[in-house]
Amino acid sequence: MAKRSRRRTEKPAAPTSVYTEVDGNSITLRGALTPASRMKYAQILAGSERPAATREDAWHRAVEFLFEHLALRWEIAGAPIERQKELLGRFRAASSSERAWIRDVLREHCAEHFPDVQAP
Repeated sequence: MAKRSRRRTEKPAAPTSVYTEVDGNSITLRGALTPASRMKYAQILAGSERPAATREDAWHRAVEFLFEHLALRWEIAGAPIERQKELLGRFRAASSSERAWIRDVLREHCAEHFPDVQAP
């Protein structure tokens, strides 16, 4: 019996956007966010995911959730980070100024690509 050949259809790649900091560091963000991710993000931001969480906890978790779902690459001092686990680890270890820059980038990115998503 002959094997049937399978045609693999390539998913179209989501558009990406690169944002560059004054110091030359850059971050690449995905231009697509699934409806399920949008719903989960809204729940996290509203604090309904963990009712005992404070508003500030929910806000920080929402920023981390957006970063985790949108960040594809972060280049710091010429060293690129592309693996999801490493990106999230670096984000958690980021300085307050780096976090502020990322929040600004996320706000700008959401306003451009996801106007229905309330950025933190």
